[in-house]
Amino acid sequence: MNISESHQKELAIAKSLLENPGLAVKITNYIGTPIEKGLALLPDNWNRNIANVTEKSLMKASEAAIFTMKDIPGEASSNRWHKLGVAVSGGMGGFFGLAAIAVELPVSTSIMLRSIADIARSEGELITSLDTKMACLEVFALGGASDLDDSSESGYFAVRAALAKSVSEAAEFMVKKGITDEAAPLLVKLISNIAEKFGVQVTQKAAAQAIPAIGAAGGALINTLFIDHFQDMARGHFIVRKLERQYGYDTVRDAYNLLPKNAN
Repeated sequence: MNISESHQKELAIAKSLLENPGLAVKITNYIGTPIEKGLALLPDNWNRNIANVTEKSLMKASEAAIFTMKDIPGEASSNRWHKLGVAVSGGMGGFFGLAAIAVELPVSTSIMLRSIADIARSEGELITSLDTKMACLEVFALGGASDLDDSSESGYFAVRAALAKSVSEAAEFMVKKGITDEAAPLLVKLISNIAEKFGVQVTQKAAAQAIPAIGAAGGALINTLFIDHFQDMARGHFIVRKLERQYGYDTVRDAYNLLPKNAN
C-alpha cells in the first residue's frame, strides 16, 4: 500500500524527531559545556545506582500517571503545562544537587509520562488501552542518537524490536488477568529493559546538573530540555503508530527506513 504524500510528510517529521539529535547534544548546545565534563564529576558508584533509581521512577510513574486522564482522542496536548511542572521539580533538583535526584526523578518521570500520554491522545490513541499504555512507556527507551547508546539498537525500529517480546508478554498477561501480583514480574522485566535505555538519558541529565554553578535555574532549564526531548520522541512515536494503524507496520517501517534522517 502506498503512503499518501501528506502522510509521507508526517512520517518525515517523525523520523527527524526520533533520530536527531541526542539529549546530550541538546543540553550541551544550551549550557555551552560538553556533557563529558559533567560525566567526570559523577560519583564513582553512579552507574551502579542509576538502574535502581530509573526503574523505581518508571514503576512509580506507570502506577499513577495515566489513569486520571480522560479518553478524548485527537484533543490537543498540553505540552507547556507539563514542561512547567518538570521545570519546577528540576529547580528543586538543581538547588539540592545530585543528592535530590532519587526524590526528583520519580516526580519528573511521572509528569513526563502524563505528557507522553497526552501526546498519544492527541494523535488518536485511546489512553485507556493497554497497548497505548505500553507504547507510552516505550517512549522512555527512545533516546535519539547518543554516543552512549549501543549502536546496534540506536535506530527507532531497532529499539522497538528489542522491546517487542517483553512488551507483548506483559500485555498478554495483563489482558488475561489484569495488573495482579502474578503480572508484576513481567511488568518489572519490561520496565527494566526500558530503564536500561532511559538510564543513559538520566545520566546525561545528572551530568549536566553536576557541573558547578548550574544551580536551581540551571536545573529547571535542564529538566525543561529533558521533557522537551521526550515530548519530541513521543510525537514522533505516535505519528508512526497512527500511520501504522492505517497502512500497517511493515509498510510504514519500509517507508521510514527509506527516508533520510533529516527528512522534514
